[in-house]
Amino acid sequence: MKNKKLLWIAAIALDVAVTVFLFVIHIIMLINIVGKTPEELQALRSQDNLIGALMRDNVLYLVGFVIPLFVILVINIVGLVFYVKKQTKKEPVQVNDLTDEQKEALKRELLQELQGDKKE
Repeated sequence: MKNKKLLWIAAIALDVAVTVFLFVIHIIMLINIVGKTPEELQALRSQDNLIGALMRDNVLYLVGFVIPLFVILVINIVGLVFYVKKQTKKEPVQVNDLTDEQKEALKRELLQELQGDKKE
């Protein structure tokens, strides 16, 4: 059980790290593209770094950075829905959990049902 918990913590940490990395790349791309003249954009495309390569090859940017971010988003949403459903499962009510007033109301209701059965 302890290994399973450690595995979940590692998976969540990896998820957060990958998501932050992808968001940083997106922010860098936006900073480099928005408000630039065509000459400045051409100069950025000619660079031999990651941003230049992503600006030259839009398919690489789409497949390597945009689609994985959306996939992670969908997986996180589905995981959150399942987690919330699991946590909100209603447990059967135990008699010990009832207050004294609720116990008395339950006794009266049971007596009425039993008396109704005898009359039929």
